[in-house]
Amino acid sequence: MLLKSKEKKERALGTKLFLKGERCSSLKCAMIRRPYRPGQHGKRRHSVSDFARQLKEKQKIQISFGLRDRQMRELFKNMAVTKRLNAQAVLNRLESRFDNVIFRLGFAPARIAARQLVSHGHFLINNRKVTIPSYAVKVGDKISIREGSRSSKVFGDLPLKLKKYEAPDWIKVDKDKFIGEIIKKPEAGETLFDPNLVMEYYSR
Repeated sequence: MLLKSKEKKERALGTKLFLKGERCSSLKCAMIRRPYRPGQHGKRRHSVSDFARQLKEKQKIQISFGLRDRQMRELFKNMAVTKRLNAQAVLNRLESRFDNVIFRLGFAPARIAARQLVSHGHFLINNRKVTIPSYAVKVGDKISIREGSRSSKVFGDLPLKLKKYEAPDWIKVDKDKFIGEIIKKPEAGETLFDPNLVMEYYSR
């Protein structure tokens, strides 16, 4: 049921959000098998208002990063108060979340899995255990798998997966030692979302 729920969310938004890990890259992906909205009228074309586009982009971010409405509001409110509310700043803050970085490193197949692994204490930042998924990782930080977790089943096939995986260029990965380093801030071109539309949504 959870898997079908995720597939419906992606189909409703019309975007592959990689909520299901490797399944999203296979022919089993719902966006490949049924690339239209769920429901009996899913194949019909719908006119889309400005508000609907803004809401859609908000939902893409919210679902992809596992954020609640309150967390989204606080994120944009706090950035506005500190006068850092722009598309690049929003992207940096979202991509810098610890759970997202674990996903981007290739240490987890999806953000939801990364969030669980972080919460269970499997990772270190600069040799210190951090269990807060929303923790903001900074340039220069080094992320590693905790020594006691390396033999865990969840990381059993990680060496093979990392051989085939290419991390974004703002992260450096040592695939033999399972260590990642943030070498620069994420760039605007590396996103499926339009933060500008979400800023418009919260400025209404």
